[in-house]
Amino acid sequence: MMKRTVNQKVWTGRIDEPTTLDNLRYHQVVVHNENESEGKTCALLGFECEEGVRRNAGRLGAEKAPDAIRTELAKLPWNFPEGHALYDGGNVVCEGEMLEKAQAELGEEVNQLLSKRMNPIILGGGHETFFGHYLGVRKWIGPEAKLGIINIDAHFDLRSYDQQPSSGTMFKQVLDSDELSSYFVIGIQRFGNTNELFQRAKEMDVSYILEEELELSLTFNKIEEFMERNDYVLFTLCMDVLNAAFAPGVSATSPFGLHPATVRNIIRKIATSPKTLSFDICEVNPSVDENGRTVKLGAYFVNEAIASFFER
Repeated sequence: MMKRTVNQKVWTGRIDEPTTLDNLRYHQVVVHNENESEGKTCALLGFECEEGVRRNAGRLGAEKAPDAIRTELAKLPWNFPEGHALYDGGNVVCEGEMLEKAQAELGEEVNQLLSKRMNPIILGGGHETFFGHYLGVRKWIGPEAKLGIINIDAHFDLRSYDQQPSSGTMFKQVLDSDELSSYFVIGIQRFGNTNELFQRAKEMDVSYILEEELELSLTFNKIEEFMERNDYVLFTLCMDVLNAAFAPGVSATSPFGLHPATVRNIIRKIATSPKTLSFDICEVNPSVDENGRTVKLGAYFVNEAIASFFER
């Protein structure tokens, strides 16, 4: 097992007085022993991996994201009542070029968390994180359930994997092998994908909304229609969907990407649904981030996902 526990120093931050429940922050409530979690529980799981990004010729650095996101999340107020818990399950680590092995191990971890009735929140890593996430969800729901995959992303990630899988192939890998999975992408960039990829999306019956045509009420309607057709939903966010002014620390920046408030509203819509089992956030790259803006925004999105899972 390629897994490590998280350094406790990651979970530090301000301590207010008095230290009552109303004054706590994330770093004061997170638990590292799953037996200490009670009630509704979200479980963080890091994926230290950028091998898929390397294979896809992207900018490296995403493997440092899980702990960087935790460091920012640690500082935020814990605005949830008793009976809600956050468990940190540590990081699955991709050693060398062993991407497929790491994805399989991530899948096992996700399956175990779901089996314990926790909502996994996976901190990538490159977007190859998604495939390990998918393996765990599919194992837990079984082969007969209809799985809806919702991706907020500028790219389809439907590239061929004839040579090898990468951070740009995962959704084609799933759709080729899993007839009961369907795919919906929100935020597609018209000039971030080739004509071949648009044609492939059409051939594979992929639903999508272009960034330039996104309108929230219509998007929400399409999300609801997509969810109704599926038994469960797996939710993934690629941070390169955001406007580069707000998220410069990604592998492939998007000058005309989405505004953070738009993404926040979509997260709330999807994660509050009882059908949504889990969430992952990918492509945060601390090594090319300016003033930690992308890392901090990623932490706030994780907080929104946690709040939405707890709200339902």
